[in-house]
Parts: sequence; C-alpha cells; structure tokens
Amino acid sequence: MPGTSSAPAARPRADLVAPAVLFLAFALLPFAAAVGLQGYLLNLAIRIMIFAIAAVALDLMVGFGGLVSFGHAAFVGIGAYAVGILAAHGMTDALIALPVALAAAMLFALGTGLVCLRTSGVYFIMITLAFGQMAFFIASALAPYGGDDGLTIAARSTVAGFPLLKNDYVFYYLVLTCLTLAYVLCRLLVISRFGRVLRGARENPLRLAAIGFDVYRFRLAAYVISGGLAGLAGFLLANASEFVSPAYMSWQRSGDLIIMLTLGGIGRLHGAIVGTASYLLMEEGLSGITEHWQVIFGPLLVLMVVFARGGLIGLSSSFGEGSRRG
Repeated sequence: MPGTSSAPAARPRADLVAPAVLFLAFALLPFAAAVGLQGYLLNLAIRIMIFAIAAVALDLMVGFGGLVSFGHAAFVGIGAYAVGILAAHGMTDALIALPVALAAAMLFALGTGLVCLRTSGVYFIMITLAFGQMAFFIASALAPYGGDDGLTIAARSTVAGFPLLKNDYVFYYLVLTCLTLAYVLCRLLVISRFGRVLRGARENPLRLAAIGFDVYRFRLAAYVISGGLAGLAGFLLANASEFVSPAYMSWQRSGDLIIMLTLGGIGRLHGAIVGTASYLLMEEGLSGITEHWQVIFGPLLVLMVVFARGGLIGLSSSFGEGSRRG
C-alpha cells in the first residue's frame, strides 16, 4: 500500500539530512560569530563539539551494543592527561601527543574491557564505574602533575613544530573535522556487518553465539574503538582549555555523557550531538540564572524521559509524522 512505504523511507533520509544540517551549521558558525561575541561563541561551540565526540563514542556502546558504561569519562581524562604529561616534559607536538593519547585510552579500554565485558547489566555498569573511579583517584594522586589541583598546559600543541592550533579558527575546524570523522566512522561501523552483529548481541547474545559469532570479541572491539574516540575528545579538550584535571574522569562527567545521550536520543548518532548541544546550552543559560541550575534542569530531564522516550530526535520525528498525517 502507498501509505506503508513512505515512513520507512523517510527515516533513512532524515538520518542523512539531519547530520548534514548539523555539520553545516557548525561549519558556518564562525562566520556568524564574526558579527559579535566571536570568542565566546567559538569557545562554546568547540566545547560542544569535543563533548559530542565523547557522546558519539559512548552511543556506539549504549545505543548499538546495549552496554551502559558509567566510566567513559576515564578515557576522556586519559587522553587529556597524555597531552598534559607530555607537555610537562617538553613534548608539545600533536604528532606525538595525539597518537599517545589514542594509544593510552585504547590500551586502558582493552585492559578494562577484558574484565568488564565478562559481565552484563547492572554488573557491567558498576564495574565500569569502579574502573572509572580508579582512574580518577590515580590522577588525583599524581602529585608531580598537579594532583587534585590539575595541571596547566603552557600552550596548545604544535603541529610539526608550527603553532597552527594557536589560531582559534584553525583549532575550531580541526575539532569539527574530528567530530565529522568520529561520526562517519561510527556510522560506517553501525551499518556494516560488525554493527549488525553488535546490534544482534544487544537483542539476543545467546542466539548470536549459537550461530557461531564470538560476541565477546565484537563487544571488546567496539569498546576499544569507543575508548579511543573518547581519548581523541580528551586530547582536544586539553588543548582547548590548556588545562587537565582529575575532574575530567569523575563519575559525574560520565553521568553527564549518559544524560546527553538520553536528551538527544539513544541509538541515533546525530542524537548524541543534538543532546550534547542541548545539555551544554541549557547549562550555560540556566547557570546564568542561578548557581543551582541543576534544580531546574532535573525536572526538565524527567519530563523529557517520561514524555519523549526517543529524546529530542524522537520528539521531532513524532512531530514530523504528525504534521504529514495532518
């Protein structure tokens, strides 16, 4: 029937158009910012895009693997500390710091994933939280690198000895490029055979194992990739703030990433970007009203979870379908 084929076709088109609009908006923002509040808007957009990388990475695990990690901020912190520790020893080039940040985050993901992925459900949540807090307390104990007070980085990383990233526009478009590549990588993984196995393991791991797939290895690979992308976010965050702190690894920051996913729509990669932008913009706006902005944000989040199970992306899709029917 004609009416039954339009809805399934509409969603794939929306899943392509919506991300394209998001990335185009980010690409054009510096030109709009040139008319006023230039530095403020650029810094806010950079922060949104950096945390969006971490949220997209987490969505690969939560939305498609069904594995809720409450320690994902540890990978962000490890990537950031790789930059800070190398800079403290005079190694400030991104060609060294970036591979080290990615390798450190992925190695930590591999080591912890070997243990975490032998559990499931609430046990997986708790053990990822435990490993995340372990990383937090280790960073807090690094007295030569600031301990609880954190570590200040003298300047952004150089690129082959050239201070290219000191230019805010160059750094902005580097962050945008990293976000685009992270999104494209995760999308390619999701639509590939690897992604189908990951989604199948989320629905029924026993049945998938029975037909010959090693669910544990697929989940471990996804966990390591997700950790590496979060480490990339940490590398960028350290350069954006020129500061690293154990707070980057706290369980509260991991909770923020979960909230960003919930707000945007779990299982929709561009929903992670929308959720991150919405969360940080609301934080920015509400914190200007009161320092207890969470008191206002909490009930708003509860209403979103109750009345819009698919997050902002699901809500917009519902309105779109309703208008077409009308």
